[in-house]
Amino acid sequence: MTTSRETGSTGGGTAAGPRTLAEELRASPDDALAGLLRARPDLLNPVPGDLTQLATRAATRASVVRALDHLDRFALQVAEALAVAPDPCPYATLAALMTGDEPAGAEGAAIAAELPRAVAALRDQALVWGGEDRLRLVRTVRELLAPTTTRPSPTGLGPGVAEITAGMSPGRLQGIIATAGLPATHDPVTAVTALTELFEDRRRMAALLADAPEEATTVLGRLLWGPPHGTVTAEPASHLRWLLDRGLLLPTGPGSVVLPREVALHLRAGRAHRAPEPLAPELAPVTAHEPRTVDATAAGQAFMALATVEDLLREWESAGPLVLRAGGLSVRDLKRAATVLETTEAAAAFWVELAYAAGLLASDGDVDERYAPTPAYDEWLLLPAERRWTALATAWLTATRTPGLAGGKDAKGRTLAVLGPDLDRGPAPEVRRRVLDLLAELPAGSSVPADALLERLRWERPPRSAADDLRTRLATWTLAEAEQLGVTSRGALSAHGRALPADPEAAAAALAPLLPEPLDHILLQADLTAVAPGPLRRPLAQLLGVLADVESKGGATVYRFTPESVRRALDAGRTAADLHAFLTEHSRTPVPQPLAYLVDDVARRHGRLRVGAASSYVRCDDEALLAEILADRRSAPLRLRRLASTVLAAQAAPDTLLEVLRAMGYAPAAESAEGDVVVARADAHRTPPRTAPAPVPEGPPVPDATLLGAAVRAIRAGDMASTAQRKPVADPAPTSGGLPRTSSADTLATMQAAVMTGAAVWIGYVNAEGAASQRVIAPIRVEGGFVTAYDHTADEVRTYPLHRITGVAELADDLA
Repeated sequence: MTTSRETGSTGGGTAAGPRTLAEELRASPDDALAGLLRARPDLLNPVPGDLTQLATRAATRASVVRALDHLDRFALQVAEALAVAPDPCPYATLAALMTGDEPAGAEGAAIAAELPRAVAALRDQALVWGGEDRLRLVRTVRELLAPTTTRPSPTGLGPGVAEITAGMSPGRLQGIIATAGLPATHDPVTAVTALTELFEDRRRMAALLADAPEEATTVLGRLLWGPPHGTVTAEPASHLRWLLDRGLLLPTGPGSVVLPREVALHLRAGRAHRAPEPLAPELAPVTAHEPRTVDATAAGQAFMALATVEDLLREWESAGPLVLRAGGLSVRDLKRAATVLETTEAAAAFWVELAYAAGLLASDGDVDERYAPTPAYDEWLLLPAERRWTALATAWLTATRTPGLAGGKDAKGRTLAVLGPDLDRGPAPEVRRRVLDLLAELPAGSSVPADALLERLRWERPPRSAADDLRTRLATWTLAEAEQLGVTSRGALSAHGRALPADPEAAAAALAPLLPEPLDHILLQADLTAVAPGPLRRPLAQLLGVLADVESKGGATVYRFTPESVRRALDAGRTAADLHAFLTEHSRTPVPQPLAYLVDDVARRHGRLRVGAASSYVRCDDEALLAEILADRRSAPLRLRRLASTVLAAQAAPDTLLEVLRAMGYAPAAESAEGDVVVARADAHRTPPRTAPAPVPEGPPVPDATLLGAAVRAIRAGDMASTAQRKPVADPAPTSGGLPRTSSADTLATMQAAVMTGAAVWIGYVNAEGAASQRVIAPIRVEGGFVTAYDHTADEVRTYPLHRITGVAELADDLA
């Protein structure tokens, strides 16, 4: 953390430098500690008591794995090289492992230029410590990345000669070194050392391999870049026997052999990796588009996104789909939603999840639980179009919900449902932001192939395995969702998409001029259709959506008037006069006669029949019409009977009675128990107030500057208390927690003396929860069984009960 980061420098540490990671952290400046806690926020919970605790926690397996996952590919390759290097490893040795024996060309120059950055990144994450002449990997990192006799290194290298030959008989070792042309030794240790030195000597190894059979060279070539393990029979072929006799292949078990690391490095010309990647893949080739065209097409898609979400929630506001018992949306309901939206099931899953993430859709919580719009949906509808879009886009950008997983299987083989409980993935927001950031690095209107973008992301955060590359899948889904949402167009970031991550208000301002202006008119046609040449103002669109059915969508929307749609408007409380006035006011063309006749005809028949609850009944002033219904065979399931000349009773529910009569071609109206017409409104159902689902982060959040500063001060103060030199006390017997033990009288006397002299003292303290700690305090006053003091550990004035202080000691004179 404090060593030089300049290439080739050897002055960053010496043999007398830090002996442990805790000592290196102790010598680091506060900003370096803050950087470590910012990069690895899991180390902060709870705040370590001192730097030894911090170093110990930084070496735990779970924390190290998380830190390794945040390294870029080259930094990870450097860590992998250190894991197969001597411990400690000089910087020059590490550089040789990365570049090979004879570095040359652009690749060697790039490695030399980027290696200091990679080592610095490992230091910043507290994965490497020590001076540049003694670089050390944290023990847990070495355990994760170093090869064993059963597991190769990520570099493809196997273990070294010393590790493989541990437990090998001395006679076998002497036979190997004799066949390799080495003099006999007196013990196995010197035999292993001699064999290792032979394999590390380029000249002698070249001479040894010059006599190798061609088949033996072929075998070594197959094992060279990994995996280094192989199998042999009880009677190996002559070329394999040649390799085994000279230790170029060493046994690890019955029938199993491995290529020693030293041999592989010689054959690789000293390189730990086959293809070091010091530089991030270039985002190329770049395709340029006209920025205005990109912005316009993206704005059009943004407007379509708003219309799609509105269509979905309008469909579900009257009779939303049921919630599955395990949570989520059924496959059948997802297919219906896709049909309504005229899109694929995958796209429908995205729109459903987007509405849910934005807080516009939720479960109503009733006994028969259904999904329905929330009250926030009505507030959202009142916003300008650009503000509605930024609400959706911001929800998408920050949500951990991942609709792309829907339809897949979880770890137990269960199907993941849309809106189900198992679709949260913590990395999703970070991946989405990074994709937009990379696109923002390109010139305005420019795009690159998706493969180039994905390769860059894989370099920045290499996956643990190709089989489970979640981040690549998240990035792929992000590119598709950004196009659907209008953040991008033709793979290029729009102007409003470029502003979205940092400033949604600026994104709304950039989008507003590009959205079409809502219209207040339609074009009525003689074939009982109406054409909306663009987006309609909301009151017009809402009433027209009740009065007519949408026949087709696109740049212009076509509506069709039918008897059922007109009856729907009449059921909603409109009169024939209202409908005529509405059509006349908003049509730029005269109202066609067929449409006027249709409205009058349906209105004339509407409400002549009245359906109420008896079990149910039909009431009509026209006796002939009731007789006609009684005579119709289609009414038989209703089991109608005449109660009076103008009333029929039915043994069916009112809803069923209404449905059957409408299917017979009549236009009944429902009425209440008081005889009033019941007005049916399709948009009446809303859930109780609901909040948008909270994102489920991948790990602890990154702490802010205030928390980091307080944590660093607390750790420094705790470290000072734990490492401060104390004067010996009269009774130095420590407690089980390592705290001093002094009598009450001695404690009181020492405190009173410290108040008079203004000296700082070291105390052991046990709080009300029984947690023991050690602190450095400067007593201010002692009274009433309490001591008030400035606590260097907490960096504030506190009051402590004297009976909870286990003991006290004066600080050494040079520290007081």
